[in-house]
Amino acid sequence: MAKHVLVLNGPNLNMLGKREPAIYGAQTLADVEALCRAAGNDFDLAIDFRQSNHEGELVTWIQEALGTADGILINPGAYSHTSVAIYDALKAVALPVAEVHISNIHQREAFRHHSYVSAVAFGVICGFGTLGYRLALEAMAQKLK
Repeated sequence: MAKHVLVLNGPNLNMLGKREPAIYGAQTLADVEALCRAAGNDFDLAIDFRQSNHEGELVTWIQEALGTADGILINPGAYSHTSVAIYDALKAVALPVAEVHISNIHQREAFRHHSYVSAVAFGVICGFGTLGYRLALEAMAQKLK
């Protein structure tokens, strides 16, 4: 029976393929979704893929994952560095969390070097482009065994 993983994408990730392609690449969010669904098939994971530019909506989805999801993969985007609310929601549901960033946040501006989400994630993948989503889903599948 497939484990259910909620894949959340934060602000501006809907602009993938258009926004700073030198940093984020040419793939679109639809491409990332297809990559996640293919990885889900490979690792026996049911994928629920979502994106929002609104912090409160992400918090609501995290809360709703309690009792419906087995784990959460999140690319919180800029909310990584600012959102105590997302941190609190992830901590409250107490599900395994994998954090992904397309770029290497440690090679970027100093304010991007800290992530609130990292404190509740069992692992963080950054700098591998969209491949990071597949790597995180593989790690999630192992964690959920």
